[in-house]
Amino acid sequence: MSKRKLTRRQAWRIEKVQQEKTRRAENKNAQVNELFAEDALGVEQTGRVIAHYGMLVELEVVKALVSETDTEKNQPTYRCHFRPNLGHIVVGDQVIWRPDRQNGGVIEAIKPRLTELSRPDSKGQLKSVAANIDRIFIVISTLPEPLEILIDRYLVEAERLEIEPVLVLNKSDLINAENRESIDQLLAIYRNVGYSVIEVSSYSQQGMDTLAATLDQHTSIFVGQSGVGKSSLIQALLPNEHLKTGAVSAANLRGRHTTSTARLYHFSSGGSLIDSPGIREFGLTHLTRREVTDGFREFRPYVGLCHFRDCKHLREPRCALLEAEEKGDLHPSRLHSYRRILHEIDD
Repeated sequence: MSKRKLTRRQAWRIEKVQQEKTRRAENKNAQVNELFAEDALGVEQTGRVIAHYGMLVELEVVKALVSETDTEKNQPTYRCHFRPNLGHIVVGDQVIWRPDRQNGGVIEAIKPRLTELSRPDSKGQLKSVAANIDRIFIVISTLPEPLEILIDRYLVEAERLEIEPVLVLNKSDLINAENRESIDQLLAIYRNVGYSVIEVSSYSQQGMDTLAATLDQHTSIFVGQSGVGKSSLIQALLPNEHLKTGAVSAANLRGRHTTSTARLYHFSSGGSLIDSPGIREFGLTHLTRREVTDGFREFRPYVGLCHFRDCKHLREPRCALLEAEEKGDLHPSRLHSYRRILHEIDD
């Protein structure tokens, strides 16, 4: 199929747009270079990124030998520029920066990340979501209806990163005789595999003490669909913070996005929490087939026991996973999610 030729006016418009982008980039580089003047900056310090605003990031100073106490929670923050060649900076990153004279500064380097939660963007390019976390809280709710495939994708990624996952069922006050059985069946799947599940309600405060205790002394992230109430939970955990919260759309029962950018919050008793924007898809196309298999922890005793070495666990004879499913040792929905994820990777 031949490409459609551009008219002279269309070509002129494209050229003008490119020139404007180039001009803006040059101006940004000039501003950053001016900030980098030796006489305009202080000594190098270690900081932690707590929010990202396009051309600027907000960070706090990381003090040596000081735990995450209320003193750290109330320390000042700084809006900083960063070099374009540093790569993608995310919330949770520890960086080397130098302050300027106007309560800002310039980031000069990103320290190695201990962990990095990533996902493919709409163009299929891998994009970091958060860094240096040691717990991931997968928030689901009674409304919108939980998506098992999304839960399983997050669990696979958590297993790959060796980050402890916790399932949080929010809006437990909306559980009734009509939905109790289906919710109990869903939660039982993950409890039987060995995952921790907490039932909470930011409205009635049920289970909030348990959730707070689980967050204590960790750097955690809340992930999940839009509208499951992540921001409402954080508002209940941190009543002095002012977060935007929203309701579920009555038209399609899907969540509305209320968090537009990730942000890190501190607890006075210790520990930090990153609130991430809600998403309806979390792809794993950046993983290998083996990484996906290892991400289903209950599959591990059966890996390598199939009759055929290249077994796809569909209809092959003497498949260890299919035999375990027939015996009731593997739940069919988990095996369905596994096949679906592998299919996406193959495509």
